[in-house]
Amino acid sequence: MRPAPKAPVRIVHLGLGAFHRSHQAWYTQHAGDAAEWGIAAFTGRRPDAAEALSQQDGLYTVVERGDSGDTFEVVGSIVEAVNGADAGRLAALIAAAGTAVVTLTITEAAYGLGADGQLDRKAPGVAADLQELAAGPAGRPATPVGRLVRALAARKAAGAGPLAVVCCDNLSNNGTVARTAVVGVAEAWDPELAAWIVENISFVSTSVDRITPRTTDADVESVTAACGYIDNSPVVAEPFRSWVLSGDFPAGRPRWEDAGAVFVDEIEPYENRKLWLLNGAHSLLAYAGQLRGHATVAEALADPVCLAAVERFWNEAEANLSGAAAHGADLQIPAYREQLLARFRNARIAHHLTQIAMDGSTKLRMRAVPVLMAERDGGRSGEGAAAMIAAWVAFCVDATADGRTVQDPLSGDIAAACALAGADRVQALLALLSVPLSHDGAVVELVAGLAGTFARQGE
Repeated sequence: MRPAPKAPVRIVHLGLGAFHRSHQAWYTQHAGDAAEWGIAAFTGRRPDAAEALSQQDGLYTVVERGDSGDTFEVVGSIVEAVNGADAGRLAALIAAAGTAVVTLTITEAAYGLGADGQLDRKAPGVAADLQELAAGPAGRPATPVGRLVRALAARKAAGAGPLAVVCCDNLSNNGTVARTAVVGVAEAWDPELAAWIVENISFVSTSVDRITPRTTDADVESVTAACGYIDNSPVVAEPFRSWVLSGDFPAGRPRWEDAGAVFVDEIEPYENRKLWLLNGAHSLLAYAGQLRGHATVAEALADPVCLAAVERFWNEAEANLSGAAAHGADLQIPAYREQLLARFRNARIAHHLTQIAMDGSTKLRMRAVPVLMAERDGGRSGEGAAAMIAAWVAFCVDATADGRTVQDPLSGDIAAACALAGADRVQALLALLSVPLSHDGAVVELVAGLAGTFARQGE
């Protein structure tokens, strides 16, 4: 039973999953004006999460898992959980005058951008969406971006006015990425709609941070034992949380700052701190750790070889973040690094490396490539960033040799590259991350030379 009446839907979220429920929904519950801001959350690929939450009237438990024990809190800010395939309900909610904010956690690969940062109209998801949009009302866009574009068309038709789209995915300049994807699809379908979006829809950039591993059966049982009720959809997260936002909210927003969110004029330094130091270390540990036989972040960080690789990469990333302080960003990088080590070592948070390793070609373009290019431009080797790429190369090669498909939007290209040998293989894999780097023979040689760094002991 809800302790209070449901808040009216004023936020629509695309990408209902554990992270959204531990982060944006948690912040919304803790806003001072939470009673005015309900969330309608739509699933991505499958309806399961919506069906499970609907059985509980949208209520679920957030388990904060620290070294000293667990705390439990029921969160009720999600007032409607919807199958993502229900494009009609999405259009109706986004067309409603009361809807002010759309938040996104649709993963990095879902925006359909090419290596040049522009919409790739030939990408399978984008091409399918454009075909479905062209089919008129009977068409069913398959991706969140395509569904959002159709829903924004409904808002335009209803004369409901402006709103804010808030990207919460781990992307550099993620507000710009969301704008490029949404406006690009709209432009290809209906140029008048694209012009309306540019004029009326703001795209807010954010840096989000809260380690939220997949929920296990044991987690479900722990809630029952501690709380005395059955919750089919609990979320386990670390005690730490952070949300930095930059952009306009033309139709209003919750007072997220009451829950600790920070609003800044310039998001990029905070994005890069998180993308490079936290997410970059996660990717490095995901590939190096699995190569060395580890299963979780805590296990991998306890391995001196993996820890040393993280520290080397961090040193390079920090060197290229140092200029942000001159622009007024208080990044506190040494303290942030120490805090990350403590968070990663929280063995009670079983953050599985297989989960982090997914979609590596997309992630490494933002986590390793910018640091490596900055190091090379500065006349330095970039060995720390190159080691991350080398770990990914070795991981892809090993998986392919074992007959496993790498979970990645470019899995077919990865398999084709792994069929090559020697430097050609490394160059082909590197080209999936950065064509310019793949044309640099010294970088190819550096990555190839580091590819065996993370072999298991005795191999």
